Amino acid sequence: MAVSGLVLLAYLVAHMLGNLKVFLGAGELNGYAAWLRTVGQPFLGYAWFLWLARLVLLAAVLVHAVAAYQLSRRDLAARPVGYRHRRRRASYATRTMRWGGVILALFVVWHILDLTTLTVNPRAEAGHPYQNIVASFSTWYGGGIYCLAMLALGLHVRHGFWSAAQTLGLNNPRRDRVLKFTANGLALLLTAGFLSVPIAVMTGVVR
Repeated sequence: MAVSGLVLLAYLVAHMLGNLKVFLGAGELNGYAAWLRTVGQPFLGYAWFLWLARLVLLAAVLVHAVAAYQLSRRDLAARPVGYRHRRRRASYATRTMRWGGVILALFVVWHILDLTTLTVNPRAEAGHPYQNIVASFSTWYGGGIYCLAMLALGLHVRHGFWSAAQTLGLNNPRRDRVLKFTANGLALLLTAGFLSVPIAVMTGVVR
């Protein structure tokens, strides 16, 4: 679960940086999207890199989901009867980790239908991601769904990065402060970066 989570985290950072090209204009973002389909040519065929990346991401998502289910079952089996007195020592991100994962899984399906297959996008234009982003986030539900999902993502990343560091044995008393700072920083950076795009569209900064 930790390794698949870190693979997905690396993708999120790259995806956010690509999304921010929307602030450079339609030509820049559309050109970047077209370039992704030519990466590796002539050794790779057209869009091969993109499909390979999608297969890796799909595998990481499936491994992550299966591991989450298995860990949840083990957790319940280890303590079938809850504690009589509960103390809320865990953070909000920790307590909502499972539901956050479910929300993100549902959002991924919506996001693909919205900006990849263009099934639910009201004014979609194939090959024009800039225009499709504007069309999606110009609707209250398109921008709203995205913003709520990105808040859930921030909480998920914050707890997930810290948990992954513990699972992989990277934490110790000397590193804990740095790891926690990194987890908070990554969560804040990703949340702010992803939210900036729909907010810019909804406020007319990007049109």
